[in-house]
Amino acid sequence: MTLLNPSVSIKNLDLSFGAVKVLQNLNLDIGDGEFLVLLGSSGCGKSTLLNVIAGLLEPTDGQIWIKGRNVTWAEPSERGIGMVFQSYALYPQMTVEGNLTFGLRNARVPKAEIAKRVARAAEILQIEPLLKRKPGALSGGQRQRVAIGRALVRDVEVFLFDEPLSNLDAKLRADLRVELKRLHNNLQNTMIYVTHDQVEAMTLADRIAIMKGGKIMQLGTPAEIYGKPQNLYVADFIGSPSMTFFDGTVEGDVIRIPDHDLPLGTYEFAQRPASVRPAIIGIRPEHVMTGDNLRSAPYKAEVIADLVEPMGSDTLVHCAFGGQTMRVRMDGQAQVRAGDRLMIGIDPGAASLFDKETEARL
Repeated sequence: MTLLNPSVSIKNLDLSFGAVKVLQNLNLDIGDGEFLVLLGSSGCGKSTLLNVIAGLLEPTDGQIWIKGRNVTWAEPSERGIGMVFQSYALYPQMTVEGNLTFGLRNARVPKAEIAKRVARAAEILQIEPLLKRKPGALSGGQRQRVAIGRALVRDVEVFLFDEPLSNLDAKLRADLRVELKRLHNNLQNTMIYVTHDQVEAMTLADRIAIMKGGKIMQLGTPAEIYGKPQNLYVADFIGSPSMTFFDGTVEGDVIRIPDHDLPLGTYEFAQRPASVRPAIIGIRPEHVMTGDNLRSAPYKAEVIADLVEPMGSDTLVHCAFGGQTMRVRMDGQAQVRAGDRLMIGIDPGAASLFDKETEARL
């Protein structure tokens, strides 16, 4: 998708360290006011890309445009960005207010304007009672709010976040995730956010760019990424627990996997094979039907529960199917035990098919 007036535009970007290519021919347009998440495992290039946008690393080739201006070789301070890092990087000897105002004072911003920006940031982030405290007297979540506030007072149009929640415990991460979503809704600034946590990506993003080996594997909305992954890597990366994958062969309107022929009548092919073709089908645990939903299932089979994981709102049942251990997501109140026989239903229309050789979506 090409945006007419992107807030940030990355054009033919390459970055190499010696013979090692870290970013390869990246092209990406980020819309004005968009929340874009760069998602991927460690070493995929997401933080490196963010650092190039910020001006902390120089690209080997390509260009970075921000708000219609070529900033490829501009200093970080000249790019009109605010950045929040994984580490809080607060000055321990200064109060919260001192940390918020330090950069503004160095930039000789008028005192009245500084007071106005600090008051606004403190109100948005709910840190007004903390302004006179020092970082040592704050919790991890409060420190991260201050770090976000330090970027906020710069009054810029583009914010960059480099895994800002990864140092926090699970509950704090969930709480601050909500605060970040609310912050974006209120400010409507462009935000680029790096994470390896798919829950953060799915809940925060307008669009997600999934990266691997310095390349973008798929760019789309959370619904597109989850519902129609464009390749096997994306399909395996998104979803918790992940899809179960079965090797098979597409023959007309059927995919044959060990012991089962699944009808493909409801599947929307991106590219239908012209002949018999080796393929992989991926089925999410939540797309396996049980109970009353079985009536609408195009394919039914009996399985034996091997392992049961009660998870409160859900129950995950492991069972043997098609030569694999398949997970089935059931209601949290489901009365099922290891050894029980279950009738399950599968709708291949909700599944994902991939070419065995290219790993591209069929």
